[in-house]
Amino acid sequence: MKIKGLRWIIIGLIMLITVINYLDRGTLNYMWMANVDYTVGKAATEGQNTAVRSGNDYILTSGQGKQMTVPASLVKLKDKDGKTILTNKEGIAIDLGIIDRHDPQASEKAKDLLGLITIFFMIAYGVSQLVSGRLYDKFGCRKGFVGSVLVWGLADALAAASRGILSLTFFRMMLGLGEAGPWPGTTKSNAEWFPQKERAFAQGLFGAAASLGSILAPVIILMLFIAFGWKATFVTIGSLGLIWIIPWMIINKKGPKEHPWITEAERDHILSGQPEKVEAPEDKGKSWGELLREKKNWSVILGRFFLDPIWWMFVTFLPLYLADVFHLNIKEVAFSAWVPYVGAALGSIAGGWFSGWLINRGHTVNYARKAAMLLGGAIIIPSVLAAISSSSPVSAVIFMAFVLGGFQFFIVNLQTIPSDLHRGKSVGALAGLGGAAAVLGTILAILFSGYITNWILLFSLLAALVPLSWLSVFLTVGEIRQIDD
Repeated sequence: MKIKGLRWIIIGLIMLITVINYLDRGTLNYMWMANVDYTVGKAATEGQNTAVRSGNDYILTSGQGKQMTVPASLVKLKDKDGKTILTNKEGIAIDLGIIDRHDPQASEKAKDLLGLITIFFMIAYGVSQLVSGRLYDKFGCRKGFVGSVLVWGLADALAAASRGILSLTFFRMMLGLGEAGPWPGTTKSNAEWFPQKERAFAQGLFGAAASLGSILAPVIILMLFIAFGWKATFVTIGSLGLIWIIPWMIINKKGPKEHPWITEAERDHILSGQPEKVEAPEDKGKSWGELLREKKNWSVILGRFFLDPIWWMFVTFLPLYLADVFHLNIKEVAFSAWVPYVGAALGSIAGGWFSGWLINRGHTVNYARKAAMLLGGAIIIPSVLAAISSSSPVSAVIFMAFVLGGFQFFIVNLQTIPSDLHRGKSVGALAGLGGAAAVLGTILAILFSGYITNWILLFSLLAALVPLSWLSVFLTVGEIRQIDD
């Protein structure tokens, strides 16, 4: 049996698991704490959240029949569409007793504690970036993806058993250990399955899948949360990756050189477009020390150290930002938070296509990658300033779409550089070093965010990271080309 376009099926499966990756990643952020509206009335209405005054308290009844009592002196009421609405803070942080919903500083504490849990997630994620790069180099992408998915899928499902902040943090660290693998793994897979001129586009598809996962996350996660609660949501989302392993093992039998289903035309197309030397079986790849001693490699390491915090700060804090600044309830967040990631998906595909288009028009890889990174960064800076100046959630999320679109336009080309500089097993190792540097930059950014109580100042400082990333890349990489051994 021969299958035309097998490389696109492989990247398609990677895109699917990347969507699932971001669903798993978003579970905590979207269910951590949210504003839930109750209509104040005389009696509970089936299928709707209602609140009834009883003496000095309000009895809240969810659409699924769950009840709770809150003191009338501590609730906030507002008029909306001719009805009186009571807004109640709910979510994992409230249910586990980590945050008191009636604490005047609840929103600030929720932000700081979510940031703290995210730091531990990122520590595990960064360690995994280093280890995963080597493991994918040693065992190959087929087994590497299976190992990663098993770890993070089980971690997200088991988070349903959390009893407090310690157990929840443990499961998030376990999630981080698994979720980091596809980033160096995809870079390595694309180097194997695509000719050089198509790699940035393939990387762009991977980035677009991450954005698609972020688009779907608020809607899917919050709808499951509203209908079934956070525990069932963890189990449901965590199970998706485990199911994905089945088609991955069936289809991804071998690399393009040996795969029994690949056509000769596609095999020749892939292998003839790869400038790397044929990898010897005994080639173990370069050590971290050897990679760190080469100046060009620092373009990936430092470039991602400064650039990646932009993405992670949005992924971590966007739900809280929309709820706190614009007072959106849980459903309004669900149908607003996806908009910025549409821009990210478009930017990811456009960034990969743009550099490939330049190469096809006769420009060098060096010119194409650098031009794309300059253009992507130039989109980010004014868009951040416009987003934080917005007075309505609609305009804010639209400008944020340009921010994340510019980020993805930039990052897909930066993430392709390891395969432009190296061959074989060194590709995953350098991608892993870049990912670890990105994690370190993100951890420092989240720690710094704990000292900033103003959302506008926090997001505006992200714009300053773009020129730092530009300088890091252009002052170290020189000409982007294969490094001679």
